[in-house]
Formats: sequence, structure tokens, C-alpha cells
Amino acid sequence: MSDSAREIENLLYVYAERIDAGDLEGVADLFEHGRILPSPDAPRELTFEGREAVLKMYRSATRLYEDGTPKTRHVTSNAIIEVDDTAGTARARSYYTVLQSTDALALQPIVCGHYHDTFRRIDGRWWFDSRTMFIDLTGDLSHHLLFDLP
Repeated sequence: MSDSAREIENLLYVYAERIDAGDLEGVADLFEHGRILPSPDAPRELTFEGREAVLKMYRSATRLYEDGTPKTRHVTSNAIIEVDDTAGTARARSYYTVLQSTDALALQPIVCGHYHDTFRRIDGRWWFDSRTMFIDLTGDLSHHLLFDLP
């Protein structure tokens, strides 16, 4: 694996680590130069672009508990990373599984899906350019999200 691919793979894991720690500011930092989309053809009003918009989205969506965390574990797997070092761009596809356990919820998977991500290198450092989130399977999200999925 190239150094660039390893750096990008680490971004996938840092995202999971930060969200599980309840570090929503840190999650938003990853998208300083990027955006999150709920689908590839999402209208502009459903696209969260830049650090502040991403932070606002996570704060309005993620239930945090008394310990400051969402009591989750985001497991990222099956990462396929394609890098164009000359252009300073990359793409990745990966799966995610979110596990959760609270005082009122036994440990269980609550959602599974996949990400389609793009990345760009800025001043020698890789950043998320876009993250499209696909939800494939859902369980009990009532202890994780602050809203109901349609």
C-alpha cells in the first residue's frame, strides 16, 4: 500500500475514532475542505459543506450521553482506495457497521451501510473532499440519533 493510500485509510479510521469519542469538533475538522452528502444526487440544501456546516449537522443529529460520547463503535471495513498521486486526488469505497450499547440498550448493531469518499491533497496533506453516506440496514437508532429516519 502506498503512503498516500495509508494516509487516506487512516482518515477513515480517525473519523470513526472521533465520532465514537463524541469529538464532533474533531469530526468537523476532517471536513474543513470537504462536504457530506446523504446521496450522490442530493440537493444543495441537504449537502453539508465545510467545517461549520458539518459540525452543525452532527450536533443536530447525534445523541451524546453523560460521558460525552454517543456510546457507539463505528467499524470501518472493506476499504478500497484508489489514489492518483499526480493529480493529488483519491477515491475510496468502504463499509461501516455501528454498534451501540447504553444503559437502556443491549450491545447490538444499529446501522450498516457504505461510504463513497473522495479526497484531495492540500499542501501535502490528505483531506476529505466528499463523503456520501449510504444506509443499507437499520436497527434501533432511537438511542443514537436525535431524529427518526424516513
